[in-house]
Amino acid sequence: MSTGAVGRAYPRLEGREKVTGTARYAVEYPADGITYGWAVPSAVVRGRITRIDPAEALASPGVLAVLHHGNAPRLAHGPQPELWLLQEPAVHYRGQFIAVVVATSLEAAREGARLVRIDYDAGPHSTVLAADHPGLYRPDKVNPSYPTDTAEGDFDAGYAAAPVRVDATYRTPAYHNNPMEPHAATAQWRDGRLLVHDSTQGASPVRATLAELFEVPPESIRVVAEHVGGGFGSKGYAKASVVLAALAARHMDRPVKLALTRQQLFGPVGYRTPTIQRVRLASDADGRLTAICHDAISQTSTLHEFAEQTAVYTRSMYAAPHRRTTHRLVRLDVPTPFWMRAPGECPGAYALESAMDELATAVGIDPVELRIRNDAQVDPDQGRPFTSRNLVACLCEGAQRFGWADRDPTPRARRDGSWLIGTGVAGSSYPARARPSSATATARPDGSFLVRINATDIGTGARTAMWQVAADALGVPPERVDIRIGDSDLPTAPVAGGSMGTASWSWALIRAGQALREKLRDLPGGRAPGEVTAEVSTDDEVGGQPTLPRYAYGAQFAEVRVDADTGEVRLNRMLGVFAGGRIVNPTTARSQLIGGMTMGLSMALHEEGVLDERYGDWVNHDLATYHITACPDVESIEAYWLDEQDDELNPAGVKGIGEIGIVGAAAAVANAVHHATGVRIRDLPIRLDKLVGPSALA
Repeated sequence: MSTGAVGRAYPRLEGREKVTGTARYAVEYPADGITYGWAVPSAVVRGRITRIDPAEALASPGVLAVLHHGNAPRLAHGPQPELWLLQEPAVHYRGQFIAVVVATSLEAAREGARLVRIDYDAGPHSTVLAADHPGLYRPDKVNPSYPTDTAEGDFDAGYAAAPVRVDATYRTPAYHNNPMEPHAATAQWRDGRLLVHDSTQGASPVRATLAELFEVPPESIRVVAEHVGGGFGSKGYAKASVVLAALAARHMDRPVKLALTRQQLFGPVGYRTPTIQRVRLASDADGRLTAICHDAISQTSTLHEFAEQTAVYTRSMYAAPHRRTTHRLVRLDVPTPFWMRAPGECPGAYALESAMDELATAVGIDPVELRIRNDAQVDPDQGRPFTSRNLVACLCEGAQRFGWADRDPTPRARRDGSWLIGTGVAGSSYPARARPSSATATARPDGSFLVRINATDIGTGARTAMWQVAADALGVPPERVDIRIGDSDLPTAPVAGGSMGTASWSWALIRAGQALREKLRDLPGGRAPGEVTAEVSTDDEVGGQPTLPRYAYGAQFAEVRVDADTGEVRLNRMLGVFAGGRIVNPTTARSQLIGGMTMGLSMALHEEGVLDERYGDWVNHDLATYHITACPDVESIEAYWLDEQDDELNPAGVKGIGEIGIVGAAAAVANAVHHATGVRIRDLPIRLDKLVGPSALA
């Protein structure tokens, strides 16, 4: 029996706490004898620390200790070398954390960090990604476990024989996650046990990492992440802040709060790698693709290989008999890149969907029609039918809602005074995944219920969505259900990332609700004299699911205006239509979709990590100089979705919508700018200096 909670627009359960400031984040939990940590970054790109002199810092009022490789507690080598902090004098990139100052106040810790004297023996470095870099190599795989290269048919022959060809190279810069809550943690050791309040997308993986680094049983560590102020992928695993806090707390035998500064988020906690992407498309005279090749180049660090799966998007999006994708990587003296919203698919879609727009122009076909003609019901990569594929439906409904039929395809055809008006479109897709989870459901004597799962709400509304799913699974009004999440002492669940959170967690909650109802069915009156609990794990069920191509789809439409004199670009409106399976909560779903599209707009027009190769660091490492889209930049943005049912997904029928909104958004904006101006910008962001000049808007 369903109570109909799923599908209803409930407000967030924790909304009042957040807007009144009573919701506690990682460094807001009280503790007796609290101290404050401040991370000290390296000032050279590559080299070796020859001397650390903490004397002046230790003499500063309030400073209690300066931890560094010479006195910090020892850590075990783990699978994430960038977390082997304060263990060696080697410096692998500028900004690497090489010391921590602990003090009785935050201000004292900051002042102490300024006073630590460090000498280095600096060496030569390489920090710039280039298509001809001598260090380019072929990684064994790309994230998380995709083949590095793929080939079907004979691309070279198919491309050479085609009457219409596009060959273009697209570049994206480094992008930086900037969640409202920085990477932060409060750590305290008691009787050999570690309690951590961490800003993370997954408490269970953090516990596992800390257990390995500190060589203690996982059961002796508790990680709490009840409220998290954003992550966008950067908090997908344990990061420096939680390791440094735990190290300092062990050294001091006192609780330590440590939050990274905004500037320290630009690099050491991860970022989206810059990319260089060459896309070649070939078609017949009617625009039907005959050959596709997508070659992607990105960077990683010398510490750890992170291979962005940029070209994977192209493998399943549009069909062609001759296909090839490749990935090449170079190790640079930079921080390790990491997950950022829709990793791989986001930059990959920008290149492919821009190239599709260029092909539409070359063939003389409407860009929406071109995508419809190249739709595929069988996955070109796996050779199996998609469980559901509603890309065409998204394109058609989006075109109707946007008013696409009235579009004049000629660039520069619309003008309003000095403003040139243009419209653009892009398709989008993102895998629909699920991972094993565990959950418990408990019936209480008073008729209420408690469900527990170590899911994480990073600001998406996940807590509310899970509450709705649990209520329907239990067959009771949601007001009778309490939910507990964000604590490693709760049943294990995967991270909030990869658009798989709701799909994974709801699976376990549904099974726990069903199991509890079975137990209650045999009790007199269906009510327990005491608490009755059912606990489930979906390991076997999820693990036994057949390997099928499961994807969410979308279509993003954008209208921009470009000042013909100054090159200023403004967004008039943006609209997206998506096929994301069953929508659990329309309110939070819309928030996710428009948030993704807004980040895509930011990628197209504003965001760019500017690297100074002399110092191996980004010069614009704050929100004053690293520009992001703000409210005035988004004049009108709309998100819609299809009523989609896919029985090959999971018991809740959800696909996940955290990523799909951003995937095609930047390409839609870039394509609209081209339509407005006739100028094709293939190197993001689209700044006015790229549009103004003798060969541009004149």
